Amino acid sequence: MAETFADLVEAEDVLLFVNASVTATGQREFRSGAHEQRLSLAFLHEYVRVNYRRVYAAALALDINDHNAATIVRELLIFAADATDEEKRTEGRLIAARLARLPPQRVYRLFRELRAAKVNNRRTRVIVRDWLAGRPDLAHDAVKYRGGLRTALRHNRPADVPAEVRDFLFRPGRRTRYENALLDAHRRAHYEQAAVYELPFTVAEGFAAKHGIDRATFLERIAPRMTRLERLRTRERAAEGRGADLTVMPLTRLALYALSLPVEERVRRRAELEGALRASALRAAGPHAGTWGRVAAVLDDSYSASGSAEKRRRPLAVALACHHLLAALSAAYTPLWTSGAKDPLLVRPWGPTPLGMRIVDALEGAPERLVIVSDGWDNAPPGLAGEVLRVWRTRLDRERRTAVVHLNPVYDADGFDVRRLAPSVPTAGIRDGEDLPALVEIAQFAEGRTGLAELYAYLDRRVLRTIGGTAR
Repeated sequence: MAETFADLVEAEDVLLFVNASVTATGQREFRSGAHEQRLSLAFLHEYVRVNYRRVYAAALALDINDHNAATIVRELLIFAADATDEEKRTEGRLIAARLARLPPQRVYRLFRELRAAKVNNRRTRVIVRDWLAGRPDLAHDAVKYRGGLRTALRHNRPADVPAEVRDFLFRPGRRTRYENALLDAHRRAHYEQAAVYELPFTVAEGFAAKHGIDRATFLERIAPRMTRLERLRTRERAAEGRGADLTVMPLTRLALYALSLPVEERVRRRAELEGALRASALRAAGPHAGTWGRVAAVLDDSYSASGSAEKRRRPLAVALACHHLLAALSAAYTPLWTSGAKDPLLVRPWGPTPLGMRIVDALEGAPERLVIVSDGWDNAPPGLAGEVLRVWRTRLDRERRTAVVHLNPVYDADGFDVRRLAPSVPTAGIRDGEDLPALVEIAQFAEGRTGLAELYAYLDRRVLRTIGGTAR
């Protein structure tokens, strides 16, 4: 049956929301401020929740960012009355699955928001109770996320919380000692310096400052309690990278770390950094490594790839991560940076965005797949990229021998979407380079060759993969 105009509009709305949920975080971007970003994103959330609630919930099964996942959970619980019983059951399982993947500090922040919104129905209490029951160590959470856990317990009052944890949170002076080693270390750390080094790093930092402990001494002794990311974030250690196994870091986070280093240090540590990036890319490629045939990539390292104060060098890091992942996925790979750079490890954001010229260079090699990673602001000259892609599709490659996809790491608040290069080329938002294979899959729905039914079937498959069972 032929699709109606309403079906096409609905499909476009769904893809628009998915792109926004992948890229937008309500923070400042290179060309728009935080206020515009938040307003634009809030409108999209309300529009899709009201008109396509099924899709709104199903987005939790996609590779959207944590900010939008938490927002979807909050909105679904606040406006629970709008859902049918069947929708509530599916939503509850999706929410539980997504909360298990979110960082705990973001979940506790979500619980605070629900309390502020006075959402405390039975469904919400069950979700909070089950999430807390699934935490590996509530004593650890009581020490590291004290305010968040206290708020969650006050708001929902689950019964199966250890008495020591309750006393630590609500009656801190009641016990002279705790059986739990971590809780007792926190008690002793107020007057005993040795106990500071038994605490999580972020908590220990405050006690170290209180006791006047020398920073270098503190970092050396607390090192066993630090996570890999904490080691990288601590400048005194990140300067040399000591104590951090870079090969196990996620690809985009590793790219961000490499780009944060001075050029001289990147050169000096080239073997270590490139080896770690290749290892992370191969891990992200998994069984698909080497299966993509001949691939060309146009990668944006223009000045706008510098991002913003909140997302410093994020677009460039995504491009660098995609570069290494595409190299792992391809049998033969040709990278083309907009600046003409030949050394990916030393790229920096500068100059205009001659996407059109680089796309011409890429298509000359007749690759099986062309991947463009850019914010879509083609300006040297303006509009050339869209015209090149239009002519390529309508005149030179009507048989679609070359699959072309545009991945955009920047949300355009004015357009409520990521900026596109050409109507004939599918565009998908991207936040982490390791999500590239899944996003290339969903980008096919933006090309117009698959319809609304196929899009919903794809969403249902992702929901089933996330929660199991039977979905509508």
